[in-house]
Amino acid sequence: MKKIIHTLSKAVQLVLAAPVKLPAKVVQVVKYVAVALGILETVVGREEQQTPQTGEEDGGEAAE
Repeated sequence: MKKIIHTLSKAVQLVLAAPVKLPAKVVQVVKYVAVALGILETVVGREEQQTPQTGEEDGGEAAE
């Protein structure tokens, strides 16, 4: 999921940076999509940091 969001974000940035004249409404929509993707990328990144990895919840040692 994170890889898809990152790829879409890069594509939107490419469209915004391209020296092509686009209608103003299209540019506005692309800007809103870029903001939304940035927010999603941040939320997904924080969720991955907060979820414990396997084996870490018990200190990383096997229970005997």
